[in-house]
Amino acid sequence: MKIFCWVCLVFVIVSVGAFSEELQLSSPLVVFQVDKGFVAQVADVAGGRSAPMNEEQRREAEKTIVGEFSDVKHVRGILSMGRYSDPDSAQSSFSILLGDAPHLDGQYAIFGKVTKGDDTLRKLEELPTRREGICVMPMERITIHSSYYYDTELEICEKERGILKRRLAASAVEIERQRMKCFP
Repeated sequence: MKIFCWVCLVFVIVSVGAFSEELQLSSPLVVFQVDKGFVAQVADVAGGRSAPMNEEQRREAEKTIVGEFSDVKHVRGILSMGRYSDPDSAQSSFSILLGDAPHLDGQYAIFGKVTKGDDTLRKLEELPTRREGICVMPMERITIHSSYYYDTELEICEKERGILKRRLAASAVEIERQRMKCFP
């Protein structure tokens, strides 16, 4: 089964640096790699989590998904699963593309695209980084405390629905005006 959705991903709070013990307990997502023009990579649940997991949570976190590859291109804003060398090893780590990466096409499962919020991606790219082996790491911890998504097609439908409601209301007013004129 192929699942692919175009989404708007909005990071509500992104903090840089140390954070309080209270926030550590909520186990927010951690961006562990920011390579300007290439990728911002979010750690998997098990590796990027600051709060301990019970056995059931650990089993769930260690589950992998089968690689589902498409013809969609890896361009800026694409959300793509992270994985190891095994194409069926993706867990919960994912990447947000900060530029075009054709060398990833057909090799990583794409599950969405940022449709609004490019300013957040630009801010990530502006953060100071350091090279650690092949990775480009942020100088300070980047934490996503909250995020949400919505279906962009629904947004378009809501806009069209609003237009139709206004037209219907205007038609009702016109019908009533004509009725009053013809049937006083």
